[in-house]
Amino acid sequence: MASVNSDEWRAVCHKFTSAQNLTLVESRNDPDNEPFRSKYKARELLAEIYCSLKSFEVGEEESGGGRPPTEPPVDGQREDGFGEGVGGDSPAGLRAARLAAVEYYLGVNHVDTEELSAGQEHLMNCVKLLERCSVSSENVSLFIHVRNQLGILWAGRDETETSQGFLETAESNYQRYMKEDGSPPTDMTEYFTTEENLLTHQERTKRFELAYTHTMYYLAQVYKNLGETERAATYCHSTLQRQLQLNQFSPMEWALNAATLSQYYITKGLYMEGRHCLSAATVISGLAGEAPSEAAAQESEAESERREQLRQKRAEIARCWIKYCLNLLQDSKKLLEDSIGELDTDRQEEMKMARRREEEEEEKGRKSALLFGSEDTFDSIASLEEKVWTLLKPIKLSTCVHSFLQAKEYFEMDGHVTDHVEILQDHSALFRSLAFYEEDLERRCKMHKRRVDMLEPICNDLNAQYYLMIRRQMMFELAEIYNEMMDLKLTLANRQADSETLDNHTIKKFNHLCSASAKYFQMFLDSLCSPEGKIPEHLEEEVLRPALVARFRVARLYSRLISSSPSAQLENLDKSLEHYQYVVQYCEAHPEAAATVETELELSTEMVGLLPLKINRLKAKMAVNS
Repeated sequence: MASVNSDEWRAVCHKFTSAQNLTLVESRNDPDNEPFRSKYKARELLAEIYCSLKSFEVGEEESGGGRPPTEPPVDGQREDGFGEGVGGDSPAGLRAARLAAVEYYLGVNHVDTEELSAGQEHLMNCVKLLERCSVSSENVSLFIHVRNQLGILWAGRDETETSQGFLETAESNYQRYMKEDGSPPTDMTEYFTTEENLLTHQERTKRFELAYTHTMYYLAQVYKNLGETERAATYCHSTLQRQLQLNQFSPMEWALNAATLSQYYITKGLYMEGRHCLSAATVISGLAGEAPSEAAAQESEAESERREQLRQKRAEIARCWIKYCLNLLQDSKKLLEDSIGELDTDRQEEMKMARRREEEEEEKGRKSALLFGSEDTFDSIASLEEKVWTLLKPIKLSTCVHSFLQAKEYFEMDGHVTDHVEILQDHSALFRSLAFYEEDLERRCKMHKRRVDMLEPICNDLNAQYYLMIRRQMMFELAEIYNEMMDLKLTLANRQADSETLDNHTIKKFNHLCSASAKYFQMFLDSLCSPEGKIPEHLEEEVLRPALVARFRVARLYSRLISSSPSAQLENLDKSLEHYQYVVQYCEAHPEAAATVETELELSTEMVGLLPLKINRLKAKMAVNS
């Protein structure tokens, strides 16, 4: 091999530096009609380096120095690279590693230029050359990089298990090396660097740890695709931790990934972890700076794009906070409700104390492994966490309200219809959950009225042709809201009245809410009909239960309408019977539907037997009075 200080070797190093510059810097400025111009030039230089290395090798063989790196591997060589073999720091091992490195860079080059088969061939050549060496500080970085690249390549072909194999081998190489050696390993670029330009130990460590961070990131994606969500979350969390520790991250991208990870924890009821991820996301997103003013954004296309990206990603983080608040309230409700779904205040105090003790113990055991941040950011994250409410902790709505405002500001109705409606539905769900904790029935009713005010205008304005499913959701929710308000008003009236007779104002309000609920349930049912208004003979699975429940609710609502006119009362009872009969007859014609509405079917069957008697008595009374 040529001396590291010889002119020949300096020429090789210069070519490598030029190839790196073409790949990493010059390629960014390639014209649209020649998108790979710089990378093709880099490929030519890498090919020349490969030829030079082979010529050095031949020269050494002719002079009798060293075993050629193309000989078969020594017996006993392990598949993962550990075991007996040519040492990584031997001349033959170094030659093989240098040739393998060029194969690696050629492989990446071909993949980048969309020549995947050629790229795979070069990367596998790299793997085969490294099989002739035991893993050492001089080649462990290359061992990991090439398997990372093969993992990415096979994942792109949807060969997830093949990808998994390469990435898990990279992981085991790292862990074994750190256990057996742990010294800062040689970076691949140093194979082609003159002695005076070698990296410091600190920079070597940073690059090596970053390569392993990439391994963990890719494994997180692999496990997610394999449906191993718990392992995927663990690897994702570790990746985010390492990115912060190495100071190698884009603030907004990191923040969005942390916020997304919080959603996994929330669905598992791990609110401490979810809260920590969201607090970290909020703090780190602040490192991206403020969005440019609207005036500045209008003057510069780059500033306009940056403003849009910052606003969008912060709005998406806000939506993740919204989900935290909603899920927290809903899970708290499950813990605190009594047998009829009302707040059990005695149990609330008992469970608050028990849960706080439990949370303290859990946090002591789990939090040390979870923490994000450096000295600069940790205090800010911890401070924000303390301001956010937790399971059974007194409710603080400032974070949640701010999140709704931020999300609505970006996801406006004009241009983001689906997102805007989903945020409104979440806002409605927030008030529904809060109403559970409100003991004042009048205030609880006002909370439900806020939900109506949010949803009703949008529901009526949405185009039924393009947003049919969304309108159905909103119509059903509005029907349920009015139904809840009706029950609350009746309970209030009964509490306040001196006798069992309701005054005219209360009756009018009750009937208005009852009719509004029936109207929206009927709108939902009408949306299932054909354009000619024909009721479907067979209900699709996704609307089967909602449709039958809507029928049952409409029947119940018509029977509850208060009327002083016997003829109007008779008309309402006839309509009620008609809807009860539909539920019973549909389930008789489609036995498989009965399991989806067991309670409603049982009550409908009972009412189909009782209502005709009530109708006949009313008719008889009307006949006598006439």
